[in-house]
Amino acid sequence: MIKKAVLPVAGFGTRFLPASKATPKEMLPIIDKPLVQYAVEEAIDIGIEEIIFITSDDKFSIKKHFERNEKLEQRLVENDKEDFVDKLNPKIFEGITFHYVNQEEQNGLGDAVLKAESLINGDAFALLLPDDLFFSKNSCLSQLSSIFLSTNASTIAVNKIDKENIHKYGVIKPGKEKNEAILIDDIIEKPSIEDAPSDIAVCGRYILTATIFEHLKKIESDKSGEIQLTDAIKSLLSEEKVYAKIYDGEKFDCGSKMGFVHATIALALRDKSISQDIHKIIKEII
Repeated sequence: MIKKAVLPVAGFGTRFLPASKATPKEMLPIIDKPLVQYAVEEAIDIGIEEIIFITSDDKFSIKKHFERNEKLEQRLVENDKEDFVDKLNPKIFEGITFHYVNQEEQNGLGDAVLKAESLINGDAFALLLPDDLFFSKNSCLSQLSSIFLSTNASTIAVNKIDKENIHKYGVIKPGKEKNEAILIDDIIEKPSIEDAPSDIAVCGRYILTATIFEHLKKIESDKSGEIQLTDAIKSLLSEEKVYAKIYDGEKFDCGSKMGFVHATIALALRDKSISQDIHKIIKEII
């Protein structure tokens, strides 16, 4: 069983300036819960016991959010607002170890993952990109975990992408498929439409063997000076099998303003406490 998860959260959040100037984009709320908490809860749901944040000096609010706030909890109890206590300090966080590793320079996703090597200590691990928000009865990470447990091989989440957006993602060349596990023959980082081996692109959930670290160390930086995880996975294919799972569920790209708003509206319409009012507001706007 996978016990450790890595969450890279050191990015600048440029697309959300000025909102992300003082508040990390991962802490921006989707209704009443910060974006990063959805990813943490998804990880804990499959049995993760250690959360490793790859962060930066100015993102101290993420650490503060996941620390227990006993003072505020006491005030809520004293004011007969005990129903808010579990929202403040969720019971599912009890027994979870949170680590914070500083990434001094943002040198790509691969570099961020490499910072976690000493804490991973040779174990297979989950990797979650908090910008991608997933909703399904069986979580995205759970779908990957099922394949990993049956294959004991690295497994990544993928979905089908419109050709005009294919250049934004890592794209796989699919091989044989068995029981929803697609053997990856090749993977290319941000190809042109002409060079894309398929329309199946990587989305923000992975389960990786510790072998990935050796490949992250030996690949070269790309033209922008970044170490790309996709390039390391491509290198890993020469040594181990890697599988892909087409994600069955909803996905919102909350790293973009459009995706963030889409997710907010979608969740607001499902929140029983406000859904009727939101329906009315949308009708008024239209």
